[in-house]
Amino acid sequence: MSQASAYPGSSSGTVNRPDAVDLRSDTVTRPDADMRQAMAEAEVGDDVYGDDPSVNALEAHVAGMMGKEAAVFCTSGTQSNLSAILAHCQRGEELIAGAGYHVLVAEAGGSSALGGIVHCALPVGDDGGLDPVDVEAAIKPDDVHYPVSRLLCLENTMGGRAQTEARLKAASTVARRHRLSVHLDGARLMNAVTALGTSPADFARHADTVSLCLSKGLGAPCGTVLSGPVDIITNARRQRKLLGGSMRQAGILAAAALHALNHNVERMTEDHANARHLAEALSNLPGVTVDLDACQTNMVFATLPEDGWQAALARVGDAGIITAQHSRHLRLVCHKDVSSDGVERTIKAFQQAFT
Repeated sequence: MSQASAYPGSSSGTVNRPDAVDLRSDTVTRPDADMRQAMAEAEVGDDVYGDDPSVNALEAHVAGMMGKEAAVFCTSGTQSNLSAILAHCQRGEELIAGAGYHVLVAEAGGSSALGGIVHCALPVGDDGGLDPVDVEAAIKPDDVHYPVSRLLCLENTMGGRAQTEARLKAASTVARRHRLSVHLDGARLMNAVTALGTSPADFARHADTVSLCLSKGLGAPCGTVLSGPVDIITNARRQRKLLGGSMRQAGILAAAALHALNHNVERMTEDHANARHLAEALSNLPGVTVDLDACQTNMVFATLPEDGWQAALARVGDAGIITAQHSRHLRLVCHKDVSSDGVERTIKAFQQAFT
């Protein structure tokens, strides 16, 4: 069995091919030579004791970027979001978020399973945002029949779409008027920052806590930094421990993250341009439908013809193009390991398979 076929959702294009173009996700990026050098030279200590200078530097750097008081380095976006949610909410209290947001559908139900937290899912707009009217209606009155609405979770980007600061502010303002806390899942926040030409703090000011993932478009091997007020971050650090996320000499990973933040933010515009070029090229193929409006950052969403799409996509895989082959509805993700030449190879492979 090939590695590709052993990996759920992979196409027949094998990840072992040296010339493979891997479009499954921006999580597949690998540390480049400069990042590996930074990791090799990292100062380390015991992070549980607060002694790792590289981790401390990363946490201070991200807190400053977000305009927050403190930060904690977590192993993953899921752990960061869950640590934040557990710090904000008690058992039986309610989390309000968009239907399809990562905290509701792609984190194994952790906040319910481990925190006893009630979920309320709201409709999501075309830009991935929440309507303030829906947020207002979802917040429960002070009545013994209802859970206490405690936290609003926002997400930027969502489905490749970058929400404006005004969009986040509108939903956040309603929540805060009702004394809810606000958490922002910023797994791809820097994609939104580069797409809209703003700063991380412009988005972060509309949330109490923010998760910034480092292992997607930024290209670090793993990790997410949660930032916010000192008291919430202190609690979240305790939750991280409960979740098994305390690390020791984590400076090796923190050094990679610092390198990513210092070198890999502005270059995200290349990913966005590559995605747009790919989207426009695929939209010209017979029977292929592409949501061009959704291609605002590094993602392409395409729907393949009903007839013969499996065989055609297999031919794309044979050309060394790796996709997440769940159905004829594709999400293709550009990232730092996909060059403009790789995009051209992808376009050629799809043209040969679907014409």
